[in-house]
Amino acid sequence: MKNTRKSVMLISSLLSAGIANHQNTFAAENVKTSKPNFIIILADDMGYGDVGVFGHPTIRTPNLDKMASEGQKWTSFYVAAPVCTPSRAGLLTGRLPIRTGMCSEKRRVLFPNSNGGLPEKEITIASALKTAGYSTACIGKWHLGHLPQFAPNAHGFDYYYGIPYSNDMDVKETNNYVSYVTSPKIDYFNVPLMRNSEIIERPADQTTITKRYTQEATNFIKHNKDKPFFLYLAHSMPHVPLFRSKEFENISLRGIYGDVIEELDWSVGEILTALKQNGLEKNTFVIFTSDNGPWTLFQDQGGSAGLLSGGKGGTYEGGMREPTIIRWPGTLKPGVIMDMATTMDLLPTFSKLANISLPNDRIYDGYDITPVLFGTGKDPRDIVYYYRDVEIFAIRKGVYKAHFRTQPEYGSEVVTVQDPPLLFNLNIDPSERHNVADKHPEIIAEMKKILEKHQASVVPVENQLEK
Repeated sequence: MKNTRKSVMLISSLLSAGIANHQNTFAAENVKTSKPNFIIILADDMGYGDVGVFGHPTIRTPNLDKMASEGQKWTSFYVAAPVCTPSRAGLLTGRLPIRTGMCSEKRRVLFPNSNGGLPEKEITIASALKTAGYSTACIGKWHLGHLPQFAPNAHGFDYYYGIPYSNDMDVKETNNYVSYVTSPKIDYFNVPLMRNSEIIERPADQTTITKRYTQEATNFIKHNKDKPFFLYLAHSMPHVPLFRSKEFENISLRGIYGDVIEELDWSVGEILTALKQNGLEKNTFVIFTSDNGPWTLFQDQGGSAGLLSGGKGGTYEGGMREPTIIRWPGTLKPGVIMDMATTMDLLPTFSKLANISLPNDRIYDGYDITPVLFGTGKDPRDIVYYYRDVEIFAIRKGVYKAHFRTQPEYGSEVVTVQDPPLLFNLNIDPSERHNVADKHPEIIAEMKKILEKHQASVVPVENQLEK
């Protein structure tokens, strides 16, 4: 209604003053409204099975369920890596972490004493959209480098509010890590809360952090309603240690983990309400997903991958296939999408929708998925690479997935070379239980060729996680 009243007022003004004198006004209005807003809501360590609409029987997620019913539920949506730092690098750059130096088998993620981070030369979603006049904000967990040259403000974000790395870091006593994480107190973790380059609270009060991220996000929406914006809301939860605000204590049948998820669901509802209240919901692309699978090592304080095998840290489906929902009322046809996509596809897709041309001086591993979003064409993605740190452990092509190597997610350094590779038909067997390699030698041969071709495209770069 708000946009309708605005259009009526504009037309009335044109009729009274003369159309010829207001052509520039029309042009400016069209430019402003033709560019969609983009919001990425990223959970941390949420499993494929942790959302009601994805099958969890005792976690209530009414806002995400409604978002799925009004939008698209993607059932084969992947991330670039099964752990935090490389996954987030892939999301923001549209490139596999091996191409940016943001992965390592020695230090799988960045730490408070790391000296590296996302290189300045990398183009992020934020820096790309800035060229088209977008306002940009990063709210939540960054984990792509805590030093100034790697911080969100150095990578295209106008505003930053959040923590620079995982909420379990800066632990008070490393020898007590497990007990501190599973029975946490605020002062066990000296994690800083930052606004742009300033530390505003240390240790961060994690009991209210989801609520405060949400308030910052809705404020950003309100203050930028008259121009295109990109909001990257990267929650700290449900990464351990688990914290939730008073209102969400002991409300879930699933225990504290369920409390945390239900507060995240509340946060999603607040974001969608803010869009509606500001007349923006029909011009805003919203995606909800997770950075990797559940940290099953922490048992009932970790999540569930549902029917998928594995979890965070590994290359079985549970480590890299994420619960994903996309909503854009009036633009996207609601439904269940079974085509493949990854978080790396967001940069080229957003660029297409914002009419931005990306430079051709680098390899992108993402695709423009607008044909699938709009139902106008074929899925451009036919292959997913499952990197564990710097090595490819598995490849999916079409319905088949080949495991060249396997290794437990955590606790074992033993890598098993699979010769011949394990082969699963993910349409029939998403749990990866029934190896069909002996029935399809021709597919195994094809997968090996794909592996060789891809490896030839990888150029060595400076490793950022080992600095």
